[in-house]
Parts: sequence; structure tokens; C-alpha cells
Amino acid sequence: MPFPAHVFRYTPALRGLITPPDASEMRFGQDRFAELDIQAQEESWPPGWRMDHDAREANRQAVLNDRWGQDLWVFAYGSLIWDPAVQVEEYRYGTLAGWRRRFCMRLEGGRGSHDRPGLMAALDQGGHCDGVVFRIPAALVDQETQFMWRREMFAGAYCPLFLEVATPQGPVDALTFVMDRNNRRYMPDLPEDEAAQMIAVAEGGLGPNFAYLDSLVRHLEELGISDRDIQRLHARASTYRFQSN
Repeated sequence: MPFPAHVFRYTPALRGLITPPDASEMRFGQDRFAELDIQAQEESWPPGWRMDHDAREANRQAVLNDRWGQDLWVFAYGSLIWDPAVQVEEYRYGTLAGWRRRFCMRLEGGRGSHDRPGLMAALDQGGHCDGVVFRIPAALVDQETQFMWRREMFAGAYCPLFLEVATPQGPVDALTFVMDRNNRRYMPDLPEDEAAQMIAVAEGGLGPNFAYLDSLVRHLEELGISDRDIQRLHARASTYRFQSN
């Protein structure tokens, strides 16, 4: 079922571009992890590749401890924009100062492997990031954040923080999943050219790493969100991919 029209009263250009939760493959239950565990074993993903349920739930409860009973704003900078997988009451454009999209998370499964690791986008410190914020109604926060934590915190590579996001309608305090700089998958000093080469050749059980970057760029362009750093990385990775073929 499509989102009601009022959800996009401040972002009419997004109407029709956002996947409803009942059509999202990212809205999955706890049983999905049993399937992923089999895939992880078949593809030799590294030990401890995901958080267990109890640790993930404890993290969710701690982060949201003083937020129950009120609407929840969430900042989205990647696939959460066009495929939130949760029930949303309102969308706004938003800018997060002090953080930027960056391919800084190492992938050894999914769209990478031990031999040819890939990279995933995350929010890292520095610059700014244009994206969106969406609002989950208070009555649905507990239910919907369970889906969100399964998706965003399955590997425990993010730190969920509440950060101020500027919107045309005024600032909001939004839940934001940023890169955990203490996580072993974090690659802090990776030059852009080396990142482009990794993305160009990496591939895993979910397909080429480049397809993930290409999808991100195409979706951001379609949604009218600009990120010159990501566009430049995409151009470099495209060149290396052409050369490798």
C-alpha cells in the first residue's frame, strides 16, 4: 500500500519514489538471521559477523530509553531514504553538519569476499551530508524500531546517536546511525583512489560491490540529492571497472 499523500507534503518530489514498508525486503523478522547464518557459513564470512538478538535489543532499549511516548525522527543518507522499511508519517529534506557519506566500512561478505573485500557507505566525521529525515509516530516507535535495528545494527558496526538535523521547516533531533570508529571494519585512512579500485573489483554472494555504489548514485540523483564526493568516487570506480574488464 502506498504512503498517504500527506507524508510528502514537504517533499512532493519524493512521492512515488519511496518503497512502502509492506513491499520492502528489508522489513524482515528474527527468522531471517537463520538464513543469513547459513549464507555466512557457505561464504566464510568472518566470525562474529553479526550481533546476537539479546545484545541488539539491549542496544535498542538503551538508545531509546528516554524517547518512548514521543514521535521519532530518523536521518537517512542511503537506502533508508528510498526504502525505509518502516511506517512513516512525514518526510523532510535534511542536512547533517559535521558528518559525511563515505565508503569506509570493509565488506568481506555480501558484496565482498576475503580475497576481494568491498566497501559500504557509512556516515563518518567531517563535512556535511544532505539526506532526508522521516518521522515515525509515537505509537509505532517500539514496533518499527525493532525492524530498523535488525537492519541497521545486525553487524554492530554503527553507533546510533541523536544528532541535530537542519530542515527547511526547522531543526529536528534525529536518530542517526554513524560509523563506529572502534569497529574492526572501519577503514579510516583509505585514499579515494584505492577505495575506487576496491569497489571496482569486489564481489560477493549478493553481487558486485560496484552495483551497490551505482545504485546509491542513481537513487540520490533521482531523489534530487547531491553528493559530489560520491559522484567522483563512482566515476573513478567506473573507470577501473572498465579497465579490469
